[in-house]
Amino acid sequence: MRRLVAETRVSVDDLVAPLFVREGIDEAQPIRSLPGVLQHTRESLRKEVRELADLGIPAVVLFGVPAAKDATGSGAWDPDGIVQVALRDLRDEMGDRIVLIADLCLDEYTDHGHCGVLTADGTVDNDATIELYARAAVAQAEAGADVVAPSGMMDGQVGAIRAALDGAGRSDTAILAYSAKYASALYGPFRDAVDVTIVGGGDRKGYQQDWHNGREALEEVRLDLAEGADIVMVKPALAYLDVIARVRAQVDVPVAAYHVSGEYAMIKAADANGWIDGAAVALEHITAIKRAGADIILTYLARELAESL
Repeated sequence: MRRLVAETRVSVDDLVAPLFVREGIDEAQPIRSLPGVLQHTRESLRKEVRELADLGIPAVVLFGVPAAKDATGSGAWDPDGIVQVALRDLRDEMGDRIVLIADLCLDEYTDHGHCGVLTADGTVDNDATIELYARAAVAQAEAGADVVAPSGMMDGQVGAIRAALDGAGRSDTAILAYSAKYASALYGPFRDAVDVTIVGGGDRKGYQQDWHNGREALEEVRLDLAEGADIVMVKPALAYLDVIARVRAQVDVPVAAYHVSGEYAMIKAADANGWIDGAAVALEHITAIKRAGADIILTYLARELAESL
């Protein structure tokens, strides 16, 4: 009877699997703070994506861990950068069996750990950064990305990327905008996964959303849509279900939500201690995110949910 009258159901079609690919390693490496998640080699990444596609997962989002970093994050747009190489591998092997999304940011590639290039006083230079985002978007599209996902929260980033893609003849490459990305304390395990540390113990409050605010997030969504975003995203997910619901009520484009590393790690840690039934809580959490209005859910639980569903 409960199944018969259920208002919300999670489907494998709702899920996107975030994956990490690391340059210069011979075998996949476990991420201590993300149990069950790996830094992949190019070979192990291909195997993982094949298996995810076989489970019916429709999309993956790639994050790169380069062997070397610099002040401008040049690996983000280098044709031989780790994500571009991995995209070509996957496109050649998978064809159109799975949607390839590329995270578009500089923090994995900069030696200072910020999402953009810095001015002389150490603050992020918004306008100089979005020029580099545009270069990275074109490189990712040419390598095989179906979707680019700018996550740096720079003002004007979506418009600059759309113009660059269209100018390069890539008008069919979609933009998944991290429109309401909050300056959250829930990203810690992700930064372990991509080996990112902000120099000097700094933070990203200068460009990510204030977690006290909801109305401000709606304005960010409106701005991204005006600049050409195809999908908008709220990140994190569980602590911002109200924002997801408000965005869903106001826009007609697909709404994504990112069930982030800290949200995943808390489930795994409590389950390992026998304090909760991890599988049950995982499904409850992801269902809540969908019930709030998310059409697309990025989650490290994607594989195990697909296996159970």
